[in-house]
Amino acid sequence: MPDIVPGGSDTLVPDTPERDTGRVRDERETGGRWRRHQRHEHRAPDPALAPWVDHLWAVTWDYATPYAQKVPPSVSVHLTAREGAPPHWHGVTTRHRTRGLSGRGGVVGAALRPGLARDLLGGPVARWTDASVPAGGPAGIVTLDALVDWLADRLPAAPAPAALEAAAAVGIARDEPALVRVEDLADRCGTHLRRLQRLFAEHVGVGPKWVLRRFRLREVTDRMAAGRPIDWAGLAHELGYADQSHLVRDVTGLLGETPTAYAARYPPAEIL
Repeated sequence: MPDIVPGGSDTLVPDTPERDTGRVRDERETGGRWRRHQRHEHRAPDPALAPWVDHLWAVTWDYATPYAQKVPPSVSVHLTAREGAPPHWHGVTTRHRTRGLSGRGGVVGAALRPGLARDLLGGPVARWTDASVPAGGPAGIVTLDALVDWLADRLPAAPAPAALEAAAAVGIARDEPALVRVEDLADRCGTHLRRLQRLFAEHVGVGPKWVLRRFRLREVTDRMAAGRPIDWAGLAHELGYADQSHLVRDVTGLLGETPTAYAARYPPAEIL
């Protein structure tokens, strides 16, 4: 499912998690039908932005009737801009949310490298977790090129050493699936647990335990989205879960729906 953040509020406001109300499912959520109404672009950052930015993205949509877009949690801080509103910073999101889309619209964004946001935000990244705040820019930034130019003028000369250390720790958590315990991540990073926790609060915005869990569950969603067959019991063991039911519970908590319901968002050919 596309991970988009269309716009933001004008003040620092916590996002509201989606609640399961037992509603009848919108048919546009299933079988890949959302692709008829949305266009997505991902772009690698320019060399000047690469130390801070993981990737650039843009989404446009066209809905004759309103649509509730599910947005999964993200370990990145995002900078977004859209027509008629100033740019916004969006902190790490620890739970799924919904955004209402209607008519024609679009949003452009930059996903920062986890660990590199502190100098841009001007304080501990945990302060912005599950919240958004205006970035101080002008309204009317509607293209990725314009967003890149605006952001490039505000970058520090170089990332701080502690930020690079935090980013490296997140990279290890992402790239080494065998790591499922925070203590093991601390050992792998050559530090002690409490220091790692403080580093993540200051530079990442969430604790290392949440980051490990998010990256392990991303393996699940990536396999479902790609249509790869899943041995749930085997995958649960591989990701460090006691059993299949604990894995399914975590996936449901992450996405706000069961793995089966999530898989229904994609065409049968992609799942089977």
